[in-house]
Parts: sequence; structure tokens; C-alpha cells
Amino acid sequence: MGGLRLLTRLPLPASDVIPGPQAAWAWPVAGLVVGGLAALVGVLALPLGAGVAAALVLGAQAMMTGAMHEDGLADTFDGLWGGWDRARRLAIMKDSHIGTYGVLALVLVALVRWSAVAALLMAGAWGAVVAVAVMSRAPMAVLMALMPNARGTGLAQSVGRVPALAAGIAVLLGVGAALVFGLAGLMAVLAIVVIVGALALVARAKIGGQTGDICGASQQLAEAAALSVLAAML
Repeated sequence: MGGLRLLTRLPLPASDVIPGPQAAWAWPVAGLVVGGLAALVGVLALPLGAGVAAALVLGAQAMMTGAMHEDGLADTFDGLWGGWDRARRLAIMKDSHIGTYGVLALVLVALVRWSAVAALLMAGAWGAVVAVAVMSRAPMAVLMALMPNARGTGLAQSVGRVPALAAGIAVLLGVGAALVFGLAGLMAVLAIVVIVGALALVARAKIGGQTGDICGASQQLAEAAALSVLAAML
């Protein structure tokens, strides 16, 4: 329940308690719920065409999560590439306005996700949409376990440092979802490792660690990478 409350806007019993870092193991489970409901929307909308169905899948995901991951993606690219020093980059990432880098990142990543989802739905591989939603949320736990918080405030800081055990379970859940698709799933995991690893290196160099925006960006980039691999191989 804690993972769903933190990562979604689904109607759940109200609580004033922010889920602690030990609940990070359940973030892929939140992805299972979001991905499962979104895939259902896609399957039902498929008679309208794969492109329309894929767009509705992305829209359903954004509605269920409050577009928090997309917001993190835009803020990350605006900040990391729009500022000249650490303080300025963090200030840009905190600003609610969106800049050129953020718009480009949102458009390009959304296009990749849309085209891959459309291909998967046409192939009848809607389960891949669910699996990727699970897989793409494990890197957030890993980043918050391995990297210091760069800002000292914000959602990621309020959650706290994720224990290694919780991050490990999240990874196992993500890999478990990937194994359903055999070699294609393993290649999707490799793609996630590469792209999130690159993001982590850039974030460490430019701002000294992770933030909630960096974690949100990791989910979006991981999803785009994994969907692309599965769409190409299934």
C-alpha cells in the first residue's frame, strides 16, 4: 500500500504517514498495478487502432501517477543541461517552469514509448507493457540506495536512504518480470542498466547525487529503453 500511495494518485485510504524507505521494495508492485490497468485500457482500445491505443496507454499511466515521472524527466534535463554549476542546476530542477531541454526530453521519450507500445499491442504482447512498468521502477530504489541525496530536501530526501535489502528485492522483482520474456527480457534489463547507469554518472558529476527528479527520469528512460528492446525482439 505504501508504494502505491507514494507513486500513484489512485484513490486509496488516506494517510498522513510518508512511506519509509523500507517500502521501496514494493515500487515495482506499484508498477504492476499501473501497468496492468494501462495495458487493459490499451487492449480495450485496440479496435480504434494501435496508435490510438498506445496513446491511451501512456495517458492512463500519466493519470494514475500524476505524471510525476514525466515531471521528473523534464526537470532533470532542464537542470542537468541548463545550468552552469551545481547550485544553478538544482535551482532549475526545483523551478516548476519547463524549458527547452525538458520539452525535448518529454517529446522524444514519449515518442519512443508510444511507438514501442503500439508495436507491442499490434503483436499481442500487451504483457510486455505490464512487465516494463514493473522493471522500470526498480532503478529508483537502486539509485536511492547507492547515491546520496543531492539537495537535502524534497520527496526523495523525505523518503530517506533506501536499505540495500529493499533495493535488492525491488531488483529481483524487476528481473523476475523480465524473465517471463526470456532472452528479450534479459536484453531489456541490460538496456535499463546501461541507460540508468549513464544517468547516474551524469547526475553524480553535475549535482553530486540523486533527487526525486533524477529518480523520476530514471523510470521514464528505463521504460523507454525496455519497451524498445521488447518491441524489437518480440
